[in-house]
Amino acid sequence: MDITQLVSRRSTCLRRQVGALMIKEKHILATGYNGTPSGIRHCAETGCLREQMNVPSGERHELCRGLHAEQNAIIQAARHGINLSGATLYCTNSPCIICTKMLINAGIRDVVYLDGYPDQLSLDMLEEAGIKVVSYHEVDNQPFQRK
Repeated sequence: MDITQLVSRRSTCLRRQVGALMIKEKHILATGYNGTPSGIRHCAETGCLREQMNVPSGERHELCRGLHAEQNAIIQAARHGINLSGATLYCTNSPCIICTKMLINAGIRDVVYLDGYPDQLSLDMLEEAGIKVVSYHEVDNQPFQRK
């Protein structure tokens, strides 16, 4: 999780810095952090539309110029031809519903998150898909092991 937090420092988001790692067989497959797509001006230059509109956290994701950390990790893996099926996502925040749908279709097996996120539908869909979701705090700061 320390590496996940370090990755989150690359975030260009003005509201929340999130980092994600895709891990399989103790190897880092891909990393991601939230921010604007490559070649697009950062929100520090353009301003945060969600902030300007007072959009609460967890709502109206389409009003953001950036991608989520989980999305960027999936995209990085795809660009490099890396299969994420069976991988574990370590993330500084539990995934939103949009990321959850992508994680399910990418074949992610487990999610370990540091902090919660206000998205019950996401948690319900992860459970329905058979993806194990664990708070990092529940594993006593030890590496996650599926049983």
